[in-house]
Amino acid sequence: MEITPKFVPARLVSLDAFRGAVMALMVLVNTPGDGHHTYAPLKHAEWDGWTPTDVVFPSFVWIVGMAITLSLGKRKAAGADRLELMRDVLRRAAIIYALGLFLYLFPHFDFPHMRVLGVLQRIAICYLIASAIYLTTKVRGQLIWIAGLLSSYWLIMFYAPVPEFGAGHLDVQRNFAHYIDSIVLGAHNYRSTKTWDPEGIVSTLPAIATALFGILAGEIVALHERVSKRALWLAGAGVVLIAAGLFCDQWLPINKKLWTSSFALFMAGLDFTLFAGFLMAADGMGFKKYFQPLVIMGMNAITVYMASELVDTLISMWGVRQWIYTNVFLPIASPENASLMFSICYVLSMFAIAYAMYRKRWFVRV
Repeated sequence: MEITPKFVPARLVSLDAFRGAVMALMVLVNTPGDGHHTYAPLKHAEWDGWTPTDVVFPSFVWIVGMAITLSLGKRKAAGADRLELMRDVLRRAAIIYALGLFLYLFPHFDFPHMRVLGVLQRIAICYLIASAIYLTTKVRGQLIWIAGLLSSYWLIMFYAPVPEFGAGHLDVQRNFAHYIDSIVLGAHNYRSTKTWDPEGIVSTLPAIATALFGILAGEIVALHERVSKRALWLAGAGVVLIAAGLFCDQWLPINKKLWTSSFALFMAGLDFTLFAGFLMAADGMGFKKYFQPLVIMGMNAITVYMASELVDTLISMWGVRQWIYTNVFLPIASPENASLMFSICYVLSMFAIAYAMYRKRWFVRV
């Protein structure tokens, strides 16, 4: 099957709104007043399974994939040279990766123990490789890449042996991804685990597939069809992927920290389905004004993300977070509700930054 978009749409309100919704949820779950008193849906699953919090990161990667189709597709349609496009992709990926390094180095800049992989680093890698695949293949080739990445990761996790433990273990300590991170990354692993990274080396393979799913979603969005039909196709694809993820969960559990193949399928299905609703409501039914706060948040997503992480680091280091939680929110609510109230206020403070930039027409692009 080959799908050739007949046109590339103008900037989608639904895409900015969806990105803004994911960003708002990310800030909400990342900055509780007290991490020990947080409602379960606002925490990551301990290991197997998923919560709404686990939807955030794969959604960002999926959105990156869709943006690849819409942005590079527009330039391809205008006759841009493929090598020129790849140079721009490489430059953007390098900047995103460097920003990720900066976040983990700040404020102590401990280079011997800096985390070399992480959230923005994974996004940069997925963006770079998925863009290269998009520029050198069509839909059939992208489907083959997705199948190859997911099946290869599945085979690696089940059949690659781990010294002292053997093959096929998917628990925290004995899985193959953990083993590779421990020997390759060493002191540069995630500081909370020390010996492995939830955005590690091997688990990047299915994460690339997540970006490719976003590219396929972008192919559907770029078709010259009614919005309602495109939304229906997105929702249909989402239902199929959700069912596939749940089916595969029987053998390879849905697991965000390992980014299992079933997790990639299931989360892509959720993204297809959720975005179909955003597309239909915002761009199809004309309810754009109701999505404006999310659009404002989504149009400066990289700035909001950087600000949320850097400010959180500083207020935690200076004890401001604990003071606000203890003296402002805890006296008027239970610990869980006080923690949630702090998170909501933090989201609103990040929205204030995005709104101020929006009013001044400052849009940061990398």
